[in-house]
Amino acid sequence: MAEAQNIPAGSTTAGSIAVAAESTVATRMSAPPSFDVADFPVPHGREEEWRFTPLERLRGLHDGTATATGEGVHVEITAPEGVTVETVGRDDARLGKAGKPVDRVAAQAYSSFEKASVITVAKEAVLTEPIRVTVRGQGGVAFGHQVVEVGAFAEAVLVLDHTGDGVLAANVDYVLGDGAKLTVVSVQDWDDTAVHVAQHNAFVGRDATFKSVVVTFGGDVVRLHPRVEYTAPGGDAELFGLYFTDAGQHQEHRLLVDHNTPHCRSNVAYKGALQGQDAHAVWIGDVLIQAKAEGTDTYELNRNLVLTDGARVDSVPNLEIETGEIAGAGHASATGRFDDEQLFYLMARGIPETEARRLVVRGFFAELVQQIGVPDVEERLIAKIEAELEASV
Repeated sequence: MAEAQNIPAGSTTAGSIAVAAESTVATRMSAPPSFDVADFPVPHGREEEWRFTPLERLRGLHDGTATATGEGVHVEITAPEGVTVETVGRDDARLGKAGKPVDRVAAQAYSSFEKASVITVAKEAVLTEPIRVTVRGQGGVAFGHQVVEVGAFAEAVLVLDHTGDGVLAANVDYVLGDGAKLTVVSVQDWDDTAVHVAQHNAFVGRDATFKSVVVTFGGDVVRLHPRVEYTAPGGDAELFGLYFTDAGQHQEHRLLVDHNTPHCRSNVAYKGALQGQDAHAVWIGDVLIQAKAEGTDTYELNRNLVLTDGARVDSVPNLEIETGEIAGAGHASATGRFDDEQLFYLMARGIPETEARRLVVRGFFAELVQQIGVPDVEERLIAKIEAELEASV
């Protein structure tokens, strides 16, 4: 596999695998975060943060022409004891506390939603069952906002499941109190014509632990922007991702971990597989270590496996360090086809080539699936991977 940081920007490897790698940190080239749509110019596709995105397929989310229509999305929340679920208006003080919108679509979503869902896990509550949020598209255009607050020393798992059809722009906020632990599994299993653009903000308290597992399969265009910020020392963030991009799909994951506080940790690992003509995956990993964030320990990784001709991957790891007093920092990115040695090893032991390829892909994703920790979700995703592999035969 080719290491992305060693490949000049815009270069193309053998066959039809295209890999872009640059050292520019997008966070310093973007407009300042704001709740006001007017603070963001309409993107034209030449901007750093939009140059990979097919704007013409966003159905007007980027230029203000998209308005809420039809039934939008149906949201259903089930939660165990110790959790409070509320529907609130725009004036609720908890909205936006985890971070401001960083692009025009996120600002449009914040300006356009009417009601928000607020999920609160009580202080010191340890949930034995996950909170489940099901978002099902009804075919229209919708703008959403959700807040998840986890009290001090509480522990919770949340499954955010997206299915159906439609156009959705949303902001999701995660606020972790001191010593809290939250695992979020966000599944994008949309119909093939859906469009989903969202910003996820995590606000991690002192000695709190945040784990995010993002799984993207469906949709015509999916563009997710997970972001992490720390409120006090000792915070720990793990961001995992798995995506399987089919013919014609555009799946884009843009991450930012802002180490703005001393002695915090982060670990990022995203893996993707692509198959089919014009399948396009984009992964942008930004890690910023500010001058005051001494003792930071961080690493980010992206791996992509291209299964057929006609697919394209853009993988851009960025690391900006403003202090030399850190525990460790690094990044890596690689894109390639099947490892011929792995295939040869399996086939030499009597395993047919088709099954050998499936085993390689299953192994490629296995460590990330295991991070989910919710058995029924893991089983569903393994079945989904199997179905995707069946389609590639």
